[in-house]
Amino acid sequence: MATFHWETFPIFTIFSIICPMKRNLLLLIVIIFALTSVSLTAQTVKNPFNGTNLDGWKFRGDWENCWKVGRLVADATSIDIVPIAAEGRAGIALRRTGIAPRRAADTNARLFAPALANTIDAQWQQEPRKGVDIYTEEKFGDCTVKLEFLVTRGSNSGVYLMGEYEVQINDSFAKNPGRPLSQADMGAIYSAAEPSRNAAGVPGTWQSYEIEFVAPKFDASGNKTANAVFKKVILNGVVVQENVEVKEPTGGGLTMKEAPTGPLMLQGDHGPVAFRNIEIIVP
Repeated sequence: MATFHWETFPIFTIFSIICPMKRNLLLLIVIIFALTSVSLTAQTVKNPFNGTNLDGWKFRGDWENCWKVGRLVADATSIDIVPIAAEGRAGIALRRTGIAPRRAADTNARLFAPALANTIDAQWQQEPRKGVDIYTEEKFGDCTVKLEFLVTRGSNSGVYLMGEYEVQINDSFAKNPGRPLSQADMGAIYSAAEPSRNAAGVPGTWQSYEIEFVAPKFDASGNKTANAVFKKVILNGVVVQENVEVKEPTGGGLTMKEAPTGPLMLQGDHGPVAFRNIEIIVP
């Protein structure tokens, strides 16, 4: 008769024999923990620009509205839009730019991505003044905003979190390296902090922002308990702002009042600018 040696019997086999209920309970706990972890880290991605029209957006300002949606054709000095319905005439716009693509499909993918563009003239300060700001109907609190933008030489715009706190868009590419950066430069939080370095791209080319933002907090009586904070601002892959607390709206805001939520606003009264691939990531 064979001798049974407990010391050599695999512990997992013992567990499976004497503790089937405990094993199932442990498995259930692991599953619940995993699902809870997923729910705690789940995020929602909002796309306020549908690539087709201006549905979901409102305008602020009394001057002529120059925002258009279509396939963008741009260079360092001008922005033009080919309406999506007129894509068959895209070659005409391309000939104006002097670009001769190898394949039409290549061109549409590279140059004609749907964009939201402020087609105001480069001489935007001339009278009668044109251009208005544009903002989302939907409101947001804590969020991360990712977008691409294109600004022409000497132009100026801004991305307003909650419609009140501006991250500056400006043509700072050719700024003299010997001159200090200011709150008017690309990557600045207007009226709050200059960028840590000049990461501005070439005017007339697509650039990118990733903005991690924490909204101001209020108690049940409406009293503010915490200021808004820009946790991080990444310009063209370079961190230019970190942990900047903003005590009040930064100037030029939609209402100049603070609230728990607000829209995303894009400045459109200071020169040509275009945006695409806008994402607002909310907890």
